[in-house]
Amino acid sequence: MALHLCAPLALGGAGPVVAIKDVIDVAGHPTRAGSRALADSAPAARHAAVVEALLAADCRIVGKLRMHELAFGVTGINAWAGTPPNPDFPDCVPGGSSSGSATVVAAGLVDFSLGTDTGGSIRIPAACCGVVGLKPSFGRLSRRGLTPAESSLDCVGPLGRSVAAIIQAMAILDPTFVPAAAPARLRLGWVEGGASPPVAAQVRSAFDSCLDSCLDSCGAEIVPVSLPGLEAAYEAGLTIMNAEMARSFGHLLESGRLGPDIETRLRHSLSIQPEQVAAAEAVRLRFRAEVDRALAGCDALALPTLPDLPLTLDRADDAKAARESTRLVRPFNLSGHPALSLPVRGAAAGPVGLQLVGPTNGDADLCAVAARIEAALRDAQAGSEPCRIRASRRGE
Repeated sequence: MALHLCAPLALGGAGPVVAIKDVIDVAGHPTRAGSRALADSAPAARHAAVVEALLAADCRIVGKLRMHELAFGVTGINAWAGTPPNPDFPDCVPGGSSSGSATVVAAGLVDFSLGTDTGGSIRIPAACCGVVGLKPSFGRLSRRGLTPAESSLDCVGPLGRSVAAIIQAMAILDPTFVPAAAPARLRLGWVEGGASPPVAAQVRSAFDSCLDSCLDSCGAEIVPVSLPGLEAAYEAGLTIMNAEMARSFGHLLESGRLGPDIETRLRHSLSIQPEQVAAAEAVRLRFRAEVDRALAGCDALALPTLPDLPLTLDRADDAKAARESTRLVRPFNLSGHPALSLPVRGAAAGPVGLQLVGPTNGDADLCAVAARIEAALRDAQAGSEPCRIRASRRGE
């Protein structure tokens, strides 16, 4: 456990065992966000809202987790606080920024964990470590007691070894979350483009196999979907995130205690102009409407979580490749839709994830769809006899 924790805790009762990212306040303990620049932070005066919900449900909180510094990176590498090892894929980065939140789940040390996701920071480590991670609808879970305090993109959410663990966590964290049943007839939109051919082929092959395995009896159908604004949404999400992080953490540049990657990103972020943010906000409105239109005819959208295989540890300092790994996840922070990453096992040289996106505030319905697909993937990968499904699901 120590490899994944930055601070052990012993709070709560005898319920589910949980660990939380070190951007979430726990009364009496400092919130350092994985940064030496915040090493001398005063203890939090009050629990974050999500911590209060965990304790009210008798959860046992066992620690704060290692993370990418200031939640401002996606590899999970942290020279000061420590980098948690990726349990099943030791040559790969754990992903970030919620690195410890994924690795502690993959190691089987907790029932679920909490991370945060501003530009893919739950879904990317979930995909890198072969676990399930949910970015809820923006605003679905309270951000009171989180660092940074203000964000128009960031969501707190759970990671677990199964969709059932995600559902359990959401029911604890959100009293309005009522577990749902998947539709009798699933209609899923496959988002074309954006991933490397090997990753796209493996994710789509697994997706097709799972439907062949056990979903055709329910009338499952895949239809091709185009999101022409995806690239612009990725760029706009970067612009808004960088501008907001500069406002929250730019003052830490004076400390001289930031990691080199964070210092470089923050200095760049300070140059973003108000007109660039205004243009990005216009993209947000257009892309949100575009995703809503695509979901009007589907129960969920599906696409790879990562556009390529996770970075290996020896390539972790490739800033451009790290940034590019957010290309398929960041747009849904911009739009605010709930998005979940499922692990896909296969012949690739590293972990691969399937991302599912649902309607805003349709988090329970998205989890129900994900649970159905998770079971189908499990059956398909166990060698279940496939059945024939109608050609229309492949867009023929």
